[in-house]
Amino acid sequence: MGVRADRVIFRAKLLAGVAIFGASATFAIAQDATELKPVVIQGSGNSADGSSEATGTGPVKGYVAKKTTAGSKTDTPLKEIPQAVSVIGRQELDDRGVVNKVDEALRYTAGVATQTFGTDPDTDWFYVRGFDAGQSGVYLDNLNLFSYGFGNFQIDPFMLERVDVLKGPASVLYGGANAGGIIDMVRKRPTDDPLYYTEIGINSNGNAFTGFDFSDKVGSSDSMTYRLTGKIAGGDGYTDYTRDLRGFVMPQLTISPDDTTSLTVWAYAGGLDQTHTGNGFLPYEGTVVDRPGIGKISRRFFPGEPDLDTGRYDQQMIGYEFEREFEGGWKYSSNARYGRLDKYEFLVYPSLYASQTELQRLNFEGDTSVGTLAWDNRIENTFDLGATEHKVMFGVDYRLYSIDNVQNSVFGAGYPVQPYNGNLDVLNPIYGQTQPTPGALYSEDVRMNQLGVYAQDQVRFGNGWLATLNGRYDYVNTDFKDRLDSSNSFDESDGAWSGRAGLAYEFDNGLTPYASASTFFNPMVGRGGHGPLKPEEGEQYEAGIKYEPTFMDASFTASVFRINKRNNSVSIPVAPWTDQLGEVESKGFELEAKVNIDDNWKLLGAFAATDVTVVQNDPNPGLIGKTPYVVPDYTASMWVDYTVTNGALEGLSLGAGLRHKGRSWADEANTLRVPESTVFDAAIRYEKENWMASLNVTNLFDKQYVEACRTAGACGYGDARTFTFKLAKKW
Repeated sequence: MGVRADRVIFRAKLLAGVAIFGASATFAIAQDATELKPVVIQGSGNSADGSSEATGTGPVKGYVAKKTTAGSKTDTPLKEIPQAVSVIGRQELDDRGVVNKVDEALRYTAGVATQTFGTDPDTDWFYVRGFDAGQSGVYLDNLNLFSYGFGNFQIDPFMLERVDVLKGPASVLYGGANAGGIIDMVRKRPTDDPLYYTEIGINSNGNAFTGFDFSDKVGSSDSMTYRLTGKIAGGDGYTDYTRDLRGFVMPQLTISPDDTTSLTVWAYAGGLDQTHTGNGFLPYEGTVVDRPGIGKISRRFFPGEPDLDTGRYDQQMIGYEFEREFEGGWKYSSNARYGRLDKYEFLVYPSLYASQTELQRLNFEGDTSVGTLAWDNRIENTFDLGATEHKVMFGVDYRLYSIDNVQNSVFGAGYPVQPYNGNLDVLNPIYGQTQPTPGALYSEDVRMNQLGVYAQDQVRFGNGWLATLNGRYDYVNTDFKDRLDSSNSFDESDGAWSGRAGLAYEFDNGLTPYASASTFFNPMVGRGGHGPLKPEEGEQYEAGIKYEPTFMDASFTASVFRINKRNNSVSIPVAPWTDQLGEVESKGFELEAKVNIDDNWKLLGAFAATDVTVVQNDPNPGLIGKTPYVVPDYTASMWVDYTVTNGALEGLSLGAGLRHKGRSWADEANTLRVPESTVFDAAIRYEKENWMASLNVTNLFDKQYVEACRTAGACGYGDARTFTFKLAKKW
């Protein structure tokens, strides 16, 4: 208890210091504001007024992005990518009050389901077109952030300029990638003009934060610019006893000796110290439906042991981006990133009921060390060949993922039911129970290397036609050592081709219908009941219409798709493992609109209907035709934002949003339903003389609902109503 009290006091002092620092920094810089040039926030190569988006990694004007690098690895207009792409820019993130986690950023994105475990502070959860993107679908600056076990990196949204979502397979460009799509987080970069920004805020749970973001020339240099971004946050969570302390710092330096050469080097260090929520492992009965004698378990209920719970990670990254243009139109680009993660956690979390009001509990301990390297090199050029124009790209990339994965677990003392058995009464929880020592669950040393070569040709012809052709070959080697049972160890190599062909026609009025077909290859880490896991394979067929009207600043996308994924992992009856004896089909359609109506109004809307069906399941043929759990049958959302631009209320902004999630299944047999839910969000902001104050409210009417269930013993509540106040200053 003494150690626990010390931690609480330490956090309280640190948060107080953070608040004083944030306020002091804002005041101090304000005193020197007259010595600084006015700032225009922009990325390298963007227009000074932000009216055009010259790069696919730069700032987005309002809500409407024009270019992306997702889906092409080059600066390409969204309408020319033969797959649906969604972009969430910095202004949208700020308007909607995205502060804590990246999965909050995608709540309004068509085809994406987020936060499937509810409020899980140390992991971002994404499902794209019905498939879990957490392991192989998360990217930072077009470089993969692979995850296995608990070896996942977590990025703070404050360090991001935008989040780009490419729907559907992406193997032709990225190698192993989630079948449903990828989330590419794009970090902030040094700006052309001076930028000085600080913010400080707190939410209604008592979780405070402060951040700074500075960019300028290095001294009097005309060829070097820097950017320094950092944040620290911490305090209580909504669940009883839950709290955290987190932060990061990210320095960057760009050197541009001339107009043809640019080098950016950057580094990042971040960390987290938390008490887990345990929210995502509550039983179906008592959350989705009432349990006799209990009704609904309180959203504030803490199912663990406050004085034993530990969750911390330290992560570091270092990387570079290099570009050089040569005579003849050739351009060489290279970027790389090395990352290191050390993560330890101990928690007691609930399982199913042991009695009418008591939950069984499990003790879990995880000790994880990860090293990852990603490196990508490309050359590109544009030239005419007869009556056709070609934009070609050739590339080679490499990635390494190594993990030392140790997991220990045990049911609570006296399991399943004995007097004083370590269970916890949800109506009268008594903490401080002696816990048994967890026994060995996994002890693995895994190393995966993947090398890929790829080519792309974007061909224009016939006064409006655009064909996109991609090809790629990947070689992957996995060295898997099981320290508990050496007979499970293996060293396997595999390789495969993947491809994409797309065809579109660009009308003069901004309408672009398109169609594409693509195949994918996604290496997996681990072992099933019949040996090493094979790469997932399959194909997607997609068609749609993209519309960027000439009379307004807007982007509309409508798409239909069908994805077949083979070597899908399935559970084995009466066995503690999974195997790849299945095939799943995902099909559906999506609608998305983003509109900057005028200087006052901004609008976004999204709708997606997704039908995921098991088409093969050798060990469980009774599941054929069923839908996997978690995936909602449809989602819909809308956000409207209005800013007063003249008069006495000039600078005042109002925002309102609606998020609707359809029904999903809680079990493989499709006998337990998670009902649909509708949540409202709201915002009010005021800006004057570069000072900004905002108040965002998520779940405005405090609806109690369940986000999703992964089996009947793993359901997670959605966010309770939360107010977030922020005060910021920029120069």
